[in-house]
Amino acid sequence: MFTEARMTFPERLALIAASLLVLHAGAATGAQPASDAVAHKAHHPATASAPSAKSKKLAGVDQQMKQMQAMHEKMMAATTPEERAALMDEQMKSMQNGMHMMDMMKQDSSGMPMSGQKHEMMEMRLDMMQMLMQAMMDRQSAQTPPTGK
Repeated sequence: MFTEARMTFPERLALIAASLLVLHAGAATGAQPASDAVAHKAHHPATASAPSAKSKKLAGVDQQMKQMQAMHEKMMAATTPEERAALMDEQMKSMQNGMHMMDMMKQDSSGMPMSGQKHEMMEMRLDMMQMLMQAMMDRQSAQTPPTGK
């Protein structure tokens, strides 16, 4: 058995580091006695059963992205410049809604620590940004007729 007087400085440092690692690992896994977990859930009954506001927002983002994808498909299906021009107002509204939603997602995630949900929200914002860029390209091609050779 080690005694403090016989331990060298590196041995003491290793012992302290190992102790901290074990304590940190226990805290990171959220090791709680079963009675503490039951007591914790007892004072949060509504949050466990009700869908969170975040999940509703993510569902709204999915819906917006589906709508933007449908708009892109309509633009691509339009065969004449007149058809594309007729879709421009609808596409502009879709793009404005997408920009507004991206702003809301940015505000919602700004105070959140990096977590799985924040990462998912960031990916969704990037996907929506890509769709908005595609919509801008669709608009540009609708406004500028292709040049014939």
